[in-house]
Amino acid sequence: MNKLFEDVINNIPDYKVFLTVDEMDASSHKLAEEFPEVVDIFEMGRTRNNHPLYCLKIGNGSNNALMFGLPHPNEPIGAMMLEYFTRELASNEALRKELDYTWYVVKSWDADGTKLNENWFKGPFTLYEYSRNFFRPAGHQQVDWTFPIDYKKLHFHNPIPETKAMMNLIDEIKPKFIYSLHNAGFGGAYWYITGETRDIYDDLRNSATKQGVPLSLGEPEAPYCVAYDPAIYQSLGIRQNYDYLEKYGIENPEKSINVGTCSADYALEKWGSFTLLTELPYFFDERIKDLSESDLSRKDAVLKSLEFTEESDKYILKTLNKIKPYSDERNPFRLALEAFTDNAENNTATKAMVSENPDFLKNATVAEEFDNLLVTKFYKMLSYGLLVRASETELTKMEETNEENQDKKSTLKQAFDSALEHLKDISEELEEKINYQVVPIKKLVAIQLECGLLVADYLQKNKVHS
Repeated sequence: MNKLFEDVINNIPDYKVFLTVDEMDASSHKLAEEFPEVVDIFEMGRTRNNHPLYCLKIGNGSNNALMFGLPHPNEPIGAMMLEYFTRELASNEALRKELDYTWYVVKSWDADGTKLNENWFKGPFTLYEYSRNFFRPAGHQQVDWTFPIDYKKLHFHNPIPETKAMMNLIDEIKPKFIYSLHNAGFGGAYWYITGETRDIYDDLRNSATKQGVPLSLGEPEAPYCVAYDPAIYQSLGIRQNYDYLEKYGIENPEKSINVGTCSADYALEKWGSFTLLTELPYFFDERIKDLSESDLSRKDAVLKSLEFTEESDKYILKTLNKIKPYSDERNPFRLALEAFTDNAENNTATKAMVSENPDFLKNATVAEEFDNLLVTKFYKMLSYGLLVRASETELTKMEETNEENQDKKSTLKQAFDSALEHLKDISEELEEKINYQVVPIKKLVAIQLECGLLVADYLQKNKVHS
């Protein structure tokens, strides 16, 4: 690797916690004040709660690059990378010249949602603390999944304010390179890229393995993912989801898709932009990279995963229905759960797919079995956390307004206690069955930064067909 890049990566601080939105905003303003010749800061828009969305403009290179953190508000690894990288860009002229981009950086795109995650940002970093304080919005309220699209019978033209702000920025700067800074919760490292760039696949994977983070070699994030290479996938847009549902017997897929497409899809179609995502875990277990054969068929592993998901969703929906008469229809936790438990058609398609696809008749690898039987439970645990918070929010509101309604209070309290008990039960089960490690933030920042530098540099020096 380029010696300059190596030095930049080696100087990453040993971060112990994640920054809040207010801390990031203050840091961005301070950077612009310290380096006025190199850094500009401007307000690109406002959130639905009227929080300013700040964008940093750094340098004056020959192409524009766009980087944004927290497109999902429970994914702050990228924001920490941007916290470090923006200061390094501002202070390191050699780095700016070597990369030769004008950088546009948004540290916290979904600022409103991020604030609902901040209770776990300072630790302790455990499965329970993460899920108990977790928030992720329903799809139609996600900043990176409400870009407009017309595809077959799907027509979505209802972008939320944060999405409109990013659309305007993309249309103004026409970025050559976009780094969409997502991260997973549990598992291993994997990547999404706009087009094939085989020359750097080994370098991308090596960025994770040399930091001691395993590759994610279990089931892909979605059954319609296209693998270019182990742990490296073609970028996802909503078209793939639509085609998957259509292929496996779902009539009128547009009726079950209430979102738009993503920034990668939008920017590629309009401006030919190349997007990178580097997905990294907070927690991992070595089994996520174990390619030895298990005793379970891959089909049975997937079906067991679906069975658990469907049973959990029944309980969640039953509890949610009890509190609906006593909860605000804008309750963000309620809205998220209504979206995340609406899986019937996707589950039907997946059952058809594993029955028809011969790849699922073979025995699952240990990684695939682990992914289906245990990682699935980790992600469903997050829904239990949302269910706890859906009741908790309404109880807190009652307390703050001195509302006296015993039926309402009793119903909400019962739902809260029951959901919390379920959350604790699954947490205890996973603590017993998963030998997980917490990845130091410094290592995660190093991986995301190295991958970003590799791809940014590669795009400047090579013609890439998206």
